Amino acid sequence: MPKKPRTKMPISERAKQFMPFAAVKGYHEALAKKEHITVPKNELTDDMAELLDYSLKSIQRGNVITVVYYYEKEYIKICGMVAKIDNEAKTLTVVDRTINFEDIINIEIEQGANP
Repeated sequence: MPKKPRTKMPISERAKQFMPFAAVKGYHEALAKKEHITVPKNELTDDMAELLDYSLKSIQRGNVITVVYYYEKEYIKICGMVAKIDNEAKTLTVVDRTINFEDIINIEIEQGANP
């Protein structure tokens, strides 16, 4: 028996065979969320709170600082220029990130970076 010649697959259909296959929808997103490590917020000791208070009082707009603060169940460390200090609202703005004083755990003023 002679073999029947194969018809070529259209190019638009060829790409489909190489597309990734997800057997369970949302699996990769759920896995990425599970990999995120959450940390409870630590309470400051009296000494740490006093040092932090001193640091907050000594920074000025334009200083380059490094801040460690608590945000959405994790600690974040950023470095940048102080854009605003609002003592009434108790917030500190570094570049475009506004941070509540109560979430700050550490501040370091970069040496030689004062305006």
